Amino acid sequence: MRKDHRPYWLKHWQLRLRKWRMRHFLVPQFDAIGCEPEIMDPGSVRLFGKNIRVGNYPHLISTPDNCIRLTTLGHRGGDAYITIGDYVLISPGVRISAAESITIGDACMIAANVYISDSDWHGLYNRTRPFRCTAPVTLGDNVWIGDSAIVCKGVSIGDNSVIGAGSVVTKSVPPNTVVAGNPAREIKSINPRRRMITREALFADAFRQTRNMDDLDRMLLEGNSLFGWLRSVLFPRSGD
Repeated sequence: MRKDHRPYWLKHWQLRLRKWRMRHFLVPQFDAIGCEPEIMDPGSVRLFGKNIRVGNYPHLISTPDNCIRLTTLGHRGGDAYITIGDYVLISPGVRISAAESITIGDACMIAANVYISDSDWHGLYNRTRPFRCTAPVTLGDNVWIGDSAIVCKGVSIGDNSVIGAGSVVTKSVPPNTVVAGNPAREIKSINPRRRMITREALFADAFRQTRNMDDLDRMLLEGNSLFGWLRSVLFPRSGD
């Protein structure tokens, strides 16, 4: 659809239903999740395993055709951990798989179809034995991982660093560094003295942010009717 034909009241109730689904079906699957989670489609966030923890104000943009998957499967029967900080954005198709430990700092942005894993999952010579090569992964604060990048075992990415789209990160990245390529190499430095505005700024006044979004919905959906929305769903035409 080129336009949202829903009346404001219908979108409002659909959002309330989405939040109920999230709290009832998804939130209990986390070992911990902070305040005000925003999850676009709770049914397409898939968790497997325990010790999956998320901080405050997470934003998970999942879609039914491109699920977000968070998996912990402990090395040699032990525990594995996924720990995600505050204000983190996770986009459609992201897969985070831990055999030992994956830690993601505050205000990180993870673009669509990123894969982060702390294990090769099979040995190089004995491929019948899993978990042969495992090492923790750590992302610092305000890290940006570009579309379809892969972050491999044992990698540590420093604060504010950026991973270019499609990169394969096999070695640790220092803070304030832009890397790209396969394997990823440094292509640029970020000036640490310049002011950095992170996702935390979006939630400095959470009430005001919510009110602004509600006002925007009222403006964009003004004049829409239930009949018009049903017509666009059942009998779409040019321009819908």
